[in-house]
Amino acid sequence: MAVGCTGRSVRRLLVALGGVKARIRPRSRLRLSFEDREEIRAGLQSGDCFARIARSIGRSASTVSREVNRNGGRTRYRAVAADGAAYRRALRPKPAKLAARPALRARVEQLLQQRWSPQQISASLRLEFADDPGMQVSHETIYQSLFVQARGALRKDLTGCLRSGRTRRRTQRRADGRGKIAGMVMIAERPAEIEDRAVPGHWEGDLILGAHGRSAIITLVERQTRYVLLAQIGADKTSPAVCAAIAAKITELPQQLTRSLTWDQGREMTGHANFSVKTGLPIYFCEPHSPWQRGSNENTNGLLRQYFPKGTDLAAHTQADLDRVAVELNGRPRQTLDWATPADKLNQLIAMECPRFDGHLSAGFRRDLAGGFQSCLAIEGGGRIRRSSSVRRSSCIAAAASRWS
Repeated sequence: MAVGCTGRSVRRLLVALGGVKARIRPRSRLRLSFEDREEIRAGLQSGDCFARIARSIGRSASTVSREVNRNGGRTRYRAVAADGAAYRRALRPKPAKLAARPALRARVEQLLQQRWSPQQISASLRLEFADDPGMQVSHETIYQSLFVQARGALRKDLTGCLRSGRTRRRTQRRADGRGKIAGMVMIAERPAEIEDRAVPGHWEGDLILGAHGRSAIITLVERQTRYVLLAQIGADKTSPAVCAAIAAKITELPQQLTRSLTWDQGREMTGHANFSVKTGLPIYFCEPHSPWQRGSNENTNGLLRQYFPKGTDLAAHTQADLDRVAVELNGRPRQTLDWATPADKLNQLIAMECPRFDGHLSAGFRRDLAGGFQSCLAIEGGGRIRRSSSVRRSSCIAAAASRWS
């Protein structure tokens, strides 16, 4: 010991002198002081309104209103009691609500085991125990109890009941390590006709990735009809390969049905300017981490995972395999289309949008839609369309690839 005596002797001396003086916890200037609360009490006693009391202490009326309502209301507010309650509420750490209430914890665990989400549990408890705040809990408290084991009132293994299956929380403000794509035209500059789906021919696109991100499939969805096109690129996710594959798919359609493409900010679209010059198709880019701006495409990608599960090698599927899947999806009735199929809707659009093609396109291309073979189409002079039997799909893709190489 630095003073030459035992710890017991020091403790005995401190007890005799009244102990160690407690450290005074400093208060933030943002918080109400005891003097502010006395002014509030005096104002209430005089019958002043909250706005007038707030002006006298330099605070907002909402601050005074919360302070009074939190501590007994206008008739029962007392400055000393309110200040003491605020001091106690500020003490940390606080016991977790789920740890302090076994009945609430048991109910939450029961619902988690039934695969309910924390938001569903929170909303259900508010309805089930409307008159008992002690049996209500926010979804954020449930997440914290699962992911932060220092507050772990819930068992760690219950994280497996969450839909994501994550055992730790993912930050919502993660840095975007991707560089900016030069010359992007953002989705905010997209014409109104695209947003309300009034005009056909506007597409949304994306890549779905295979195991370890080493293979990919291009997905294209027409916004009005929800018609799906799929293109195989295997392990080559470079911009020239992606642009060439998209061009090969898009050129199967008449020009009236290829007006724009909306994409995310993936690096596979760094060659968008050259692509737009070659095809005449403008590309609009979504904001980062905003998949809802391509809602039809994201929904379709979810449907495609039935055929191409996550963690599998997507390069193992041929273009013929993808065409069969696209035919199945385009043949499904959709509630958003009044239970029509995307293929039917596209056939109707072809008949309406391309009258100058007469019966050639509507009959031939409609058979391709129904039969599952989407042939390469060649446009001759005068607007007539013929199906070129000598030009196979592989040569179309190869020719498109050579333009972007």
